[in-house]
Amino acid sequence: MKNIFLFIRRYFTFLSFLLLQIAAIILLSSSSPSHEAFFAAATSEMVGKIDERYSKLRNYFNLAETNRQLVEENNRLKNMLAANFQAPDSSRINFTDTIHRDTLGRFRKFTWLPARVIGNTVTLQTNFLTLERGSLQGVKKGMAVISPQGIVGVVVETSDNISKVMSLLHRNSRVSAMLKKDNNAGTIEWDGSDPAYLTLRNISKSAKIAKGDSVVTSTYSANFPSSLMVGTVADIIADPSSNFYTLKVKTATNFFSIQYVYLVENSRYNEQVALENNASRNP
Repeated sequence: MKNIFLFIRRYFTFLSFLLLQIAAIILLSSSSPSHEAFFAAATSEMVGKIDERYSKLRNYFNLAETNRQLVEENNRLKNMLAANFQAPDSSRINFTDTIHRDTLGRFRKFTWLPARVIGNTVTLQTNFLTLERGSLQGVKKGMAVISPQGIVGVVVETSDNISKVMSLLHRNSRVSAMLKKDNNAGTIEWDGSDPAYLTLRNISKSAKIAKGDSVVTSTYSANFPSSLMVGTVADIIADPSSNFYTLKVKTATNFFSIQYVYLVENSRYNEQVALENNASRNP
């Protein structure tokens, strides 16, 4: 209380002037309609500006709650999108191997299943793809995976509706491949450096090779049908200490933009693998 009286005493002259000004304005506005309208408009404008600033300040402190409500609303709307309601793909494409025949007709060896890519890595040393198709839709471990341009990899794991594919861009990937023009066979690997190039090893130096030659899957693969595109020869490396070439192969598949692939089931895959494994254990 003492401080209040000290404040009034110290600023008595200024406070008296301020009160007299307010009284003068009130008397002027009440005695003159034009002045009353002017002061009313000025007061309304000033009050409006104060309300506007107060509203902005209040909205600023309520941003966290507003953002939370927007996130909830966006989540609700996204869950209502028609694209979220998709049945697992169970379509099938049948491919008949024309090499195997008998007097009754053709025997089916390969079945092709379309699938959508929902996950893919290309920058690691061990890259995988994830497909939106699993064991309930016919996917099995060991099935080959092929893009419209060339081979992609092999299925290594499945769940009910999802499958995991070891990409060709994996340090442990090995696929039997050959030169298309003369069937010289070797093994396709990846050295872990450039996702655009693979390495084809163990091609005999007796082979006549040129840059641009096509490399395709060989007849020795249990996973892949033969003659599927792998890539083209980009460089030829001759090892002086051996009788084989090492070829740098430009991949036919663009691993950076894969969206849809085909899974290929070899109906004789288990039989071939079991026999080959048995032969390796019993030399």
